[in-house]
Amino acid sequence: MPRGDKSSYTDKQKRQAEHIEESEKDEGRSEAAAERIAWATVNKQDGGGKKGGGTRKATKKMAKKATTKKAVKKSATKKTAKKTAAKKASKKAATKKAAKKATTKKAVRKSAAKKVAKKTTTGKATKKAATKKAAKKTTARKVAKKTPAQ
Repeated sequence: MPRGDKSSYTDKQKRQAEHIEESEKDEGRSEAAAERIAWATVNKQDGGGKKGGGTRKATKKMAKKATTKKAVKKSATKKTAKKTAAKKASKKAATKKAAKKATTKKAVRKSAAKKVAKKTTTGKATKKAATKKAAKKTTARKVAKKTPAQ
């Protein structure tokens, strides 16, 4: 069979190639490029021509390869899903930790503010008392100066 012979392809494959070729031509590709793309697509989808006699060893091998590829794909997908779930869980934990830390910081700030307010209030009361004492002393001195000693 010479190279480029399409006799080993089924009628369905030939129709598919024809349809793809027309689509490629509509998109503005040359006739040669469209034909090349069409047959490459059919070969990729079906693994080449399907007609022919004899045993189907190649087809069995292809089926086995496809099955193994599917299994590998599934396991890869599962691994990816597990990793994603683990990342989400760790992200949640980190968020919770950060929230807890922020709450703790707020509480610490509040208690520090309360202490400062308390000290300020206490300081004000002390200042008032000192001012009152000073005023009493001043008044007592004034009174003492006004009244002559006898």
